[in-house]
Amino acid sequence: MAQNEDRVGKERSMRKRQLKILWKRLHEIQKMALPKDEVILKLGGAKQKSPSAWRLLEIVLPTDKEPFRFSLNKEKLWKVRQREGRYLLRTNLSSKKPDKLWEIYIQLVRVEESFRNLKGDLAIRPIYHQLESRIKAPIFISFLAYGLHGTLGMQLKAKAPGLTPRSVLEQMKEMQMLNIQVPTTDGRWLQMARYTQPYKIQTLLLSQLGLQLPVQAPPKITATPMG
Repeated sequence: MAQNEDRVGKERSMRKRQLKILWKRLHEIQKMALPKDEVILKLGGAKQKSPSAWRLLEIVLPTDKEPFRFSLNKEKLWKVRQREGRYLLRTNLSSKKPDKLWEIYIQLVRVEESFRNLKGDLAIRPIYHQLESRIKAPIFISFLAYGLHGTLGMQLKAKAPGLTPRSVLEQMKEMQMLNIQVPTTDGRWLQMARYTQPYKIQTLLLSQLGLQLPVQAPPKITATPMG
């Protein structure tokens, strides 16, 4: 038997959010003047989007004379609250202590999470090479990217617990680096490397993480444009 207080809070937050969305959708369907068959189809769509929250409700399907009704099943909700953040782990490692078993289980969760991050946040996909040097290069870059992703996660946990690396990357990807080239009257080129100014929320994220953007680089005059 394992219990984690952080997981309790996370699962309850997810359940409340899903239940709130479903509750709002059911009220919307209830106000629609639709035939019974169409109402049932919309209820099926609502159930598919919020399956966990659906199990906490009592749904009475519409008839030819009565509209559908729904209510919260408080007994089921109470049982779900008792189970949130709690796990029963079954294993054949009978010689291990309970705390060691939990540590091994968490390592498995982190390995699975790392694969999700590589495929999702970092968008790393299979790259096919034949030469050993070309195989090692993308592996090394992928490892560096995952290391930075993990470092960002640790910083967020310490300085902004409510944020995830994914949410920060989604906000910060709007910032771009631009290389501006302007011809001068004497045939030379004015070169300027500039990053876009951060929005308000990006500035807030940088401040929360204790990061500062570098000073904009000074312009350069070159004889030829950059390739």
